[in-house]
Amino acid sequence: MVLAAGAAHAADTILVFGDSLSAAYGLAQKEGWVALLSERLRERKFDYNVANASISGETSAGGAARIDDALARARPSVLVVALGANDGLRGLPAAQLKTNLGRILDAAKARKANVLLVGMRLPPNYGPKYTAEFDAVFAELARERKVAFVPFLLDGFGDRREFFQSDTIHPTAEAQKIMLDNVWQGLAPMLRR
Repeated sequence: MVLAAGAAHAADTILVFGDSLSAAYGLAQKEGWVALLSERLRERKFDYNVANASISGETSAGGAARIDDALARARPSVLVVALGANDGLRGLPAAQLKTNLGRILDAAKARKANVLLVGMRLPPNYGPKYTAEFDAVFAELARERKVAFVPFLLDGFGDRREFFQSDTIHPTAEAQKIMLDNVWQGLAPMLRR
């Protein structure tokens, strides 16, 4: 888990719990949306530490297995959950994704952390039935667990090739600000000055 530099005296912690999309895969850490979040918080005078517990390749099952330790270490007041992309790319059952994400949300709520769930969508080549089931998981969980929700981390550019690295999966440095803006829509109302 990486604490963002320059926020050592912050009163509360925002823990980002995601996969390579939040781990700045293929980029310098300072270019990723999580580092940009730390900068935005400082610029706007929010007193928060940002901890990034995102791991490239992480699935919802891996996240569910390590959430208790991550929460105990960071003791966040806010947890941003941005997992599920790797579940979808592997075609894992949507019900399994929902169970695993539900476990993560429940663990955070048990520790009195406010939660922002960030959704993911799949490209249409996974078939209409699976993509619909997968997409629905995030909104259903947010509604059922009464947590803040951002529908799609890659909103505004997910279908634009120029915003992706050569692997066509991981966003470029230019896309990171858009990702931050997407997360910020759900996160900003949760923050106190």
